[in-house]
Amino acid sequence: MMDWLGPEEWQAVALSLRVAIVATVASLPLGIAVAWVLARKRFPGHALLNGLVHLPLVLPPVVTGYLLLIAFGPQAPLGAALEAMRLGVAFRWTGAALAAAIMAFPLMVRAIRLSLEAVDPGLEEAAASLGASRLRVFGTITLPLMAPGILTGAVLAFAKAMGEFGATITFVSNIPGQTRTVPSAIYAFLQMPGGEASAWRLVIVSIVIAMGALLASELLARRVLARIGGRDA
Repeated sequence: MMDWLGPEEWQAVALSLRVAIVATVASLPLGIAVAWVLARKRFPGHALLNGLVHLPLVLPPVVTGYLLLIAFGPQAPLGAALEAMRLGVAFRWTGAALAAAIMAFPLMVRAIRLSLEAVDPGLEEAAASLGASRLRVFGTITLPLMAPGILTGAVLAFAKAMGEFGATITFVSNIPGQTRTVPSAIYAFLQMPGGEASAWRLVIVSIVIAMGALLASELLARRVLARIGGRDA
């Protein structure tokens, strides 16, 4: 692939993979926690939390990117504080990872939540009745049973993060070698005379990665169905 892609194209692919991996890994613990709260707890703000989690799915991505720019931009109090600590994210690849994580978070949480809701609470209650602590019940009963859902959520989040464009380009711009991911590179090449060939190569790479992620997600989903006694996968 390195010989087939040009330097700029390979740079965009490498950056996209970096952004997608960091976005997925960094958001996974929070995704598991939020999914557990939504699946297992009922409280007055439950519907509001559920709405906030899924809001990036229905908001225009540009709006999400603009809100991130307002919150984390160099002129914003939080952004200025991060810049002073050399942790600024605006117009950096870390900002692209943050934007991608936020856009992918709803897909991750939904997959994990569905898997968690399929876990029989009676198994957890039985383990607790035998003296197991809540942490041990979660680690030995709940977590293994919901593992396929976690993997599915991670795969879907990774695929979404790889393809994120609107929020990313609004928040971190389209800087070659720094924030130019595959979608941004495709957009840039399409604006350049003679850039169609480069754009097509990146389109093919995107399709291959996306299809691979979807196939992996489907296989994992079938494992979930088999585990909970669904139809034969």
